[in-house]
Parts: sequence; C-alpha cells; structure tokens
Amino acid sequence: MVRYPILSIPLETICFVIAKAREYDAKDEVTDPDPGSNPSDDDMRAVLEDHDDDPVALEMTSIINDLNEDAQIDLVALAWLGRGDAELGGWDALRGEAANAYNGRSAEYLLGMPLLADYLEEALAQFGLSCATVQE
Repeated sequence: MVRYPILSIPLETICFVIAKAREYDAKDEVTDPDPGSNPSDDDMRAVLEDHDDDPVALEMTSIINDLNEDAQIDLVALAWLGRGDAELGGWDALRGEAANAYNGRSAEYLLGMPLLADYLEEALAQFGLSCATVQE
C-alpha cells in the first residue's frame, strides 16, 4: 500500500480552488475599461473580462487568504508539484521550499499562475486523489 504525505488542506478546498481557477483562467483582456452601461446593454461581455473588481478573483483571494499558513504552503507546494518542479517522493523538500518562500501573499502568487487548475489536478492525481470523488 502506498503511503501518501498528509495534506494540511482539505480536498474539498483544493477542488474549490481548482474550479475557481478555471473560471478565472477563462477571463479575457479588458476591451472596455469603463463600459458605463448596464450589463444587459453590452450582452454581459464584461463578465468575461478580467476587471480589477473581478468577483472570481476576489472570491479566490478570500478563500486562499482565509487558509492557515500550513494550508497555504501546501497549496503552493501542490501547484509546484503539478507543474513538475519535483516528484511526489520529494514532497517534503518541495514543501520545505514553499515554507521558506511563504510571505503571506499566496493568493496573489497563485492567481498569477496561468495553469493553476491543471497543476493542482496533476498534483492531486499524484496523491491518488481526484475532485470527481468530491462532487459525488
């Protein structure tokens, strides 16, 4: 039987971050910074643009910032693991690097990672976990 490292962050939270990261990555560049009309007049296009007050980014930031330090470190280490920075066997060293790099700005850092959802899913697969079990 394979023994996986224990994570400080619940699978449900990781899966929520993955879902929000997918929504956030789907955003497009802002084409009209100040539309000045109501959403129905512009066919709701502003929802698909990456505005400063983007509710998805605000929600992701809030969720990540509400995590304790250990959970934030695990989330960053998972992103790095999924990105291929190390193998699962090197988890302790990778997590140690994430702990050393911790500066309280994990949400900003992770939001700047374009393939965050893919990286987190890949890392979960290495842990033998999947968000499919959460959604059942």
